[in-house]
Amino acid sequence: MIGIQRFAVLALLALPMALARAQSPLPRATPESQGVSSEKLKEFIESLHAKVNTMHSVMVVRHGQVIAEGWWAPQTPETRHLLWSLSKSFTSTAVGLAIAEGKLSLDDEVLKFFPDKAPEQPSKNLSQMRLRDLLRMATGHETEPRMPADGDWVKAFLAHPVPFKPGTHFRYNTPATFMQSAMVQKATGQTVLEYLKPRLFDPLGISGHEWGANPQGITLGGYGLAARTEDIAKFGQLYLQKGQWNGKQLIPAAWVDQATARQTSNGSNPLSDWDQGYGYQFWRCRHGAFRGDGAKGQFCVVLPGQDTVVAMTADTGDMQGELNVVWDKLLNELGDKPLPENPRGAKALAELVAGLKARK
Repeated sequence: MIGIQRFAVLALLALPMALARAQSPLPRATPESQGVSSEKLKEFIESLHAKVNTMHSVMVVRHGQVIAEGWWAPQTPETRHLLWSLSKSFTSTAVGLAIAEGKLSLDDEVLKFFPDKAPEQPSKNLSQMRLRDLLRMATGHETEPRMPADGDWVKAFLAHPVPFKPGTHFRYNTPATFMQSAMVQKATGQTVLEYLKPRLFDPLGISGHEWGANPQGITLGGYGLAARTEDIAKFGQLYLQKGQWNGKQLIPAAWVDQATARQTSNGSNPLSDWDQGYGYQFWRCRHGAFRGDGAKGQFCVVLPGQDTVVAMTADTGDMQGELNVVWDKLLNELGDKPLPENPRGAKALAELVAGLKARK
């Protein structure tokens, strides 16, 4: 926490100097130069195509270099994919930055920001709900609050029963992410979308993104962000690099560590990537990895031990199956040393990705 609070706002003053460099795409390299076989990457993508219905895109980044990328037609590199709950990890980043700037604290009580929208007699559990509880999906709710189509979302959230003591009960809860967005807006005077633009999107060269808002003009937070596959990969690479980008510390390293660590236990099945613990709007994975993810197969998977990021978008009902392809076909192929170049294998990989078409 102390490390986050010491993260100086002065760092923002240096961002324009790096902005021109940040606008460029991620660098590309041959798979073999980064310790991965072109032939094995081809098998990985073929397996995604065969086992995931329907893949939209994939990008593999090794040691900061894109070594494989593909889009299933009619998708293209410029397609902006609806990220669904992968949006949550971006909202968490806004929270971390607001904490670093002294505008929020993990221990802030939720009610403190919305006294005019609180129930007349708030329950003890609601009164004890804090920002950290929203982040780790431990608000104390038994059921997810329903956000009225035309009503006041903050008021509806605060009116929902809180039967458990906050911090003691994991309940995946998209309205809790919306409340983080609302708290950022209260604390900064900007929507999460506005707040992240100079601090995250512009430095990473992410443009043309879209993110919806609720009837009160608050960024949705828990879903609704649309971005390109390479934007997802850049976001994952930023977290892999402990918040550094082009020599600048965009996000405090302490926040990266906290957000991606296990903050809440949520199961014990060793075969499920949804039972490995939850951080601050990031999931823990098997194999020491962490991820942001969204419905229908939107993934930003970060493997710190292998210095690798895998970005994937899809329209599937089997998200575990999609992740299993990463573990079964890619994880063990990430070698420690460069391999001899393989022009024939590289050509076959290029031909495969050039001909990808969505399964019907």
